[in-house]
Amino acid sequence: MTPPEKTVQAKTAGAPTGKRRRLHPAWIVAAVAFLALVGAAGFRAAPGVLMVPLQEEFGWSTTVLSLAVSINLVLFGLTAPFAAALMERFGIRKVTSLALCLIGLGSALTVFVNQSWQILLTWGLLIGLGTGSMALVFAATIANIWFAKSRGLVIGILTAGSAAGQLVFLPFIAALAQNPGWRGASLLIAAGALAVVPLVLRWLRNSPADVGVLPYGAEEPVTRELREHEADTQAADAGSTAAPDRKPAAGVASDGPPATKDSANAAVRALQVLKRASKVRTFWALAAGFAICGATTNGLIGTHFIPSAHDHGMPETTAAGLLAVVGIFDIVGTIASGWLTDRFNPKVLLAVYYQFRGIGLLVLPLLLGSTVEPSMIIFVVVYGLDWVATVPPTAAICRSVFGADGSVVFGWVFAAHQLGAAVAALLAGVIRDATGHYNYAWLGAAAMCTVAAVISATIRKDAAKKEPVGVA
Repeated sequence: MTPPEKTVQAKTAGAPTGKRRRLHPAWIVAAVAFLALVGAAGFRAAPGVLMVPLQEEFGWSTTVLSLAVSINLVLFGLTAPFAAALMERFGIRKVTSLALCLIGLGSALTVFVNQSWQILLTWGLLIGLGTGSMALVFAATIANIWFAKSRGLVIGILTAGSAAGQLVFLPFIAALAQNPGWRGASLLIAAGALAVVPLVLRWLRNSPADVGVLPYGAEEPVTRELREHEADTQAADAGSTAAPDRKPAAGVASDGPPATKDSANAAVRALQVLKRASKVRTFWALAAGFAICGATTNGLIGTHFIPSAHDHGMPETTAAGLLAVVGIFDIVGTIASGWLTDRFNPKVLLAVYYQFRGIGLLVLPLLLGSTVEPSMIIFVVVYGLDWVATVPPTAAICRSVFGADGSVVFGWVFAAHQLGAAVAALLAGVIRDATGHYNYAWLGAAAMCTVAAVISATIRKDAAKKEPVGVA
């Protein structure tokens, strides 16, 4: 009988690794994941563009439409911490396919709405659950399972692509909303989401083991733990019923994302991490700052910039083009922020980012008009660089303070981001209906950014030492 060590080495030598493939399957999976995130991002851009046409046709108030967006943002945020648990339980491919179908269904059904409660169901419930199942953790899950190296690059590309995709789509959706109309734009979004489903079913495998390869960049298995795992697999393939109960070594792909707990307990663990993290001041500082971050990006600018520009006589397509420029510079800003986070104090970076954002919001009411002036271009570029620049330093602080639980804590901090966005989207709509303009919304957001800057600058470095939050 062949010794387990030789069996493993022989299997590895014969596996279709990078030496025998021009393109590792991990990059195909990453490309499909990128397309899935782009498809999901289609609706993220839609409310700001479709709000005015819906108001003109049905006479609904800004508050009602803002409420639909708020429901979407709340569900997006609250689903995010459990997204990894869903993928562990049901598999990445199934969850992603279902999420895209929900987005497509919600967007397609929008063309049949004629009462305000129906828009709450489509924009809010269906699409909120769909996009929430493909939150930031989706990018991290793909990178952790399929890549042993270049993980940071993959997460950065997927995250920046998702955030930018929400804005780059805007000019096309705005053009369709004018001709043939907002229904055509809704159907295009539905088609975009559904078109990715066949690619997901065909190419988005749950793990490298599904196609008989190691994660990209993984070395040959030489550790004792990995040899035991491969021996167990061989025994199971041979029909053995007494394979030892062993855990695969770190870096070995399985049917789900790597975790410190069983898949069935992933949701429980997320709640346990929240309970313990809530006892640490740093968690609340990050959550408060990120809630303001969400309020001043997705909640205000993402939802209400185009309607506000329309109030000042600017064509919707022009305003949508400005937000598309924000999306382009968002990619540059996110990558640059990651580079800066490796070299400077993350809490100082957060304070600077929030304060610059507050200055931009303070002057925004003076910049809006019927035409695009150079000052507006400067605002768009600066705001784009700052759009999600807060993510790398926030994630870095979560990792340094909460250790192995940092990614789960970041999931809850991201939930605060979406809750802040939901509240801001609704309140801005109420302010617009009550006053006829958005000026108080922009000024209030500028003040909140100053609060976020102060909170970030006073984050305690020693929180982890005084109040450990590890989950047993």
